Amino acid sequence: MSIASTGTSTSPSEKPEREQAHPADTHELIRVQGARENNLKDVSVELPKRRLTVFTGVSGSGKSSLVFATIAAESQRMINETYSAFVQGFMPTLARPDVDVLEGLTTAIIVDQERLGANPRSTVGTVTDANAMLRIVFSRLGRPHIGSPQAFSFNVASMSGAGAVTMERAGTTVKERREFSVTGGMCLRCEGLGSVTDFDLSALYDENLSLNQGALTIPGYSMDGWYGRIFRGSGFFDPDRPIRDFTKKQLHDLLHKEPTKIKVDGINITYEGLIPKIQKSFLSKDKEAMQPHIRAFVERAITFSTCPECGGTRLSELARSSKIKGLSIADACAMQISDLAQWVRELDEPTVAPLLKSLSETLDSFVEIGLGYLSLDRSSGTLSGGEAQRTKMIRHLGSSLTDVTYVFDEPTIGLHPHDIQRMNELLLQLRDKGNTVLVVEHKPEAIAIADHVVDLGPGAGTAGGEVVFEGSVDGLRGSGTLTGRHLDDRVSVKDAVRRPSGALEVRGASTHNLQNVDVDIPLGVLTVITGVAGSGKSSLIHGSVSRRDGVVSIDQGAIKGSRRSNPATYTGLLEPIRKAFAKANGVKPALFSANSEGACPACKGAGVIYTDLGMMAGVETTCEECGGNRFQAEVLEYKLGGRDISEVLAMPVTQAASFFSEGEARIPAAHAILQRLVDVGLGYLTIGQPLTTLSGGERQRLKLAVHMGEKGAVYVLDEPTTGLHLADVENLLGLLDRLVDSGRSVVVIEHHQAVMAHADWIIDLGPGAGHDGGRVVFEGTPAALIADRSTLTGKHLAEYVKVA
Repeated sequence: MSIASTGTSTSPSEKPEREQAHPADTHELIRVQGARENNLKDVSVELPKRRLTVFTGVSGSGKSSLVFATIAAESQRMINETYSAFVQGFMPTLARPDVDVLEGLTTAIIVDQERLGANPRSTVGTVTDANAMLRIVFSRLGRPHIGSPQAFSFNVASMSGAGAVTMERAGTTVKERREFSVTGGMCLRCEGLGSVTDFDLSALYDENLSLNQGALTIPGYSMDGWYGRIFRGSGFFDPDRPIRDFTKKQLHDLLHKEPTKIKVDGINITYEGLIPKIQKSFLSKDKEAMQPHIRAFVERAITFSTCPECGGTRLSELARSSKIKGLSIADACAMQISDLAQWVRELDEPTVAPLLKSLSETLDSFVEIGLGYLSLDRSSGTLSGGEAQRTKMIRHLGSSLTDVTYVFDEPTIGLHPHDIQRMNELLLQLRDKGNTVLVVEHKPEAIAIADHVVDLGPGAGTAGGEVVFEGSVDGLRGSGTLTGRHLDDRVSVKDAVRRPSGALEVRGASTHNLQNVDVDIPLGVLTVITGVAGSGKSSLIHGSVSRRDGVVSIDQGAIKGSRRSNPATYTGLLEPIRKAFAKANGVKPALFSANSEGACPACKGAGVIYTDLGMMAGVETTCEECGGNRFQAEVLEYKLGGRDISEVLAMPVTQAASFFSEGEARIPAAHAILQRLVDVGLGYLTIGQPLTTLSGGERQRLKLAVHMGEKGAVYVLDEPTTGLHLADVENLLGLLDRLVDSGRSVVVIEHHQAVMAHADWIIDLGPGAGHDGGRVVFEGTPAALIADRSTLTGKHLAEYVKVA
């Protein structure tokens, strides 16, 4: 049946405007009103959807608080609430951000700078699912055929077993014999780690002492702690006998005894020998992610060597025996990804065509994103922050999802100027698919592509937290804000460079992709190591220079710390302050620690009372007993220079530096640490502020301030401009100059052209990445590099400086 329309028809263009607008098309903005997370001061913004918005401002101005802690956090919390209460019980509980109104949110996908898991079993291939697909390909096409995909997994061990199984069937107990067999690809010698360990026993204990005399030299194994009680009460040896007098069995029990149930002080516990205990507690993490004192112990006590059984491939001989076109899965994972992508494209097998297509797309995404120089067997813990972030991007590049909000935290970190253009294209590609892209960024080249800019400031910490500009990039240029004034900054090459006082010789460097490099790194000057991502910069410096005596290395490793950690505890500043308070008042230093005897008994020194509400977000309320200052009332009666300990911890660094420099409160050791914090541009931080509230750039500079106190002739810095605003780069250059002028040699791995131009000497690696790099392509002054212009770095530096 047809229905005839009545009246005259009109074209869409002739319809009244109110009829054309569909209600679903009116939600074009993400509206934020009254955001107060961390240092935000009632911030209100309107962000256009399906556009690229860049958030700018000095480090600590509130960018991450607005983008990650407010917008992205609320989006994820609301998505979690769509699951059933049962499922939510297994998910992390997220608190609602401190904001009045959040409207127009879409699903948020966060691609941050956090390092990938430090599990030594985690590789580039496992975190991107490329390994999973490759294992299926080998299980189908590999010859000889050896089994299912897990036969090619270095995380699955081969095992078999048999026995009786008891079960209930129709009300009757039935016993049946069952057998099982699992064929895994794990190398049994190294248990899939690729390396074996050998222990230097003299680094574990002093054989001339007894356990009660403190023979154990392992971090955390004090006789005053829980481990001491276990060893003393185990009954396997005499804790008062020197270890050199132990029998063979006693020494075996101390070092190698398998897990055994014992009772100590009426408590049932499991005793285990020192070596298996160390392997489980210390060696279960990647060495790069360990705390400094643990890492120092591991490097001193344990020797890592390539597994002789599998040659470092992690895979069993059976897994390596199955091949496709002459290549085993170990060979494929060791190939540079750009080469592996070409090899996969040449496989023509209709039975696994969809799988090969998916694997090719994943590998091509690596190349497209500038990571084609990696290999799938590269340990994920060794990736830099920038590499880790781009690795996380890979799973999103080919996604069919649209109308998603992608949130990026400085995606240009670790990228050479040559690679930033490629990253920009990827961000625009995500936007053009109909997604909202939010980017926290400092680099002018990345800010330039924004459709919309939100500039926060005017300063950092308590001096920030406000929107000082919102609009277009051209509008930002003329806005007069700190970012606007520095957006077009260019530097000049120095008129005169320093003369070296000697040289640090590197001969035959071949770590990773380095091709037998010989180079002399000048001493007494500022040397900058440059080159595209993957060209071999970190391999050269960290592999051949960082571990030498007298070298202080400051890498990009994350700062470890809980909510109870703060700049005062991390830098060691609190120790002299506590001692000064104790001496001035005639009491114990432990009273002035919120983690020890001085803690408020109600909140245990946390300052807040946390109420767990199960599947719902927990509630934090300020402790009524101490008012949030974390200390017992009687502790606050003790003063130093007229201030109590909570008032001191509430001081900004600059005020504290002045306070501890004179009068009754004069503490030279504390003042020296505070002055270093001022030197790295952290004068605005409160010394008792939780580390969890610091931005990435602030944490990097905090680490720099700590290492500046170390005695070293050579300082190695790995991309110190990470997280730095354009205005702060100038302060960093001044700091580097002061280090050199004080008689130190400074070696900087860096991509920022302002640092390159300020160098006395440049060593440029390349010409490309991976096996296309690993060679020194230029050595000389910045002026000579610009005049030469034969390398990618030279061309981009020439475009950047004022006089090209």
